[in-house]
Amino acid sequence: MAKDPRRGKNWQPLSWVRDHIRFGSESLHFVSARVGTSFLVWLVVGIALALPAGLWILQVNMDKMSAGWEGRPGLSVYFELHASGEDVEIAAQALGNSPQVERVSITSAAEALEEFKAYSGLGDALTLLGENPLPASMTARFVQDMQPAAVDDLIDTVAALPGVAEVVVEKTWLERLHDLSAVVSRLGLVLALLFGVGAVLVTASSVRLAIEARLDELRVLKMVGATQGQIRRPFLYFGAIYGFGGGVIAAMLIAVTLVIVEPPLQSLLGSYQQELDLAGFNMGFLAFLLLLASVLGIFGALLAVRQRLRDLELF
Repeated sequence: MAKDPRRGKNWQPLSWVRDHIRFGSESLHFVSARVGTSFLVWLVVGIALALPAGLWILQVNMDKMSAGWEGRPGLSVYFELHASGEDVEIAAQALGNSPQVERVSITSAAEALEEFKAYSGLGDALTLLGENPLPASMTARFVQDMQPAAVDDLIDTVAALPGVAEVVVEKTWLERLHDLSAVVSRLGLVLALLFGVGAVLVTASSVRLAIEARLDELRVLKMVGATQGQIRRPFLYFGAIYGFGGGVIAAMLIAVTLVIVEPPLQSLLGSYQQELDLAGFNMGFLAFLLLLASVLGIFGALLAVRQRLRDLELF
């Protein structure tokens, strides 16, 4: 096996750097000269990376949303339309005196009407009704270490108070949100593995075509004593370029998707009095995505080089 003479006593670092620059420039020129084929490779790799990366962003925002609700369930008390202010105060005292309740918030019928007008856009229609069709309500947030049995007793006590129409426990949707976040996290992990393998194989197939186009050149290099590293090096740059381009396409697909889903998400969270603040899609995420895509491309190139050049007995 031939050894790289530049790794011996006479190894010149500047010459080694110049060789890498030359190989990188030649690889970039080769890819750009076949921009149509290269774009298809980038698109396939980008789609393969965009789905698991998008699921990761979704999972991060779901965790953030649940944390924004303090990660603790609570309950809502809805009063009858004609419940008096005294009825509301009695219920508020009953909840406030419970050791299972951390905070109580009261929404009067007038406040409920104003919020509904602000978020529904039906203010003119409600004005024609002549009276407020919305009841007063109250929300209670439980303490961190709440006891389920005590909560059930509290619900029964409040439901029996005068003027109370309904008591709704708000823990179901939060539990489902946590379960859905866990499902998205595991699904994203599985898809990241599957599509990552797919990105490697797509890159390997593309690099294999590049090897076929340069077989004569490779045979000449082998005859004049080129090392394995010298033969393999340009194709590793091919893989890195294909992977990096796929990462750019993946970032663009995720950005377009976020722009499309932002308006309905803003409307949905606005109905819960929450502001939309998408997390996860930042410079750190983009840098990691591009680095991961490049690494996968290099793995694909290594796979193609080892298999094809061994078949040709160049290694």
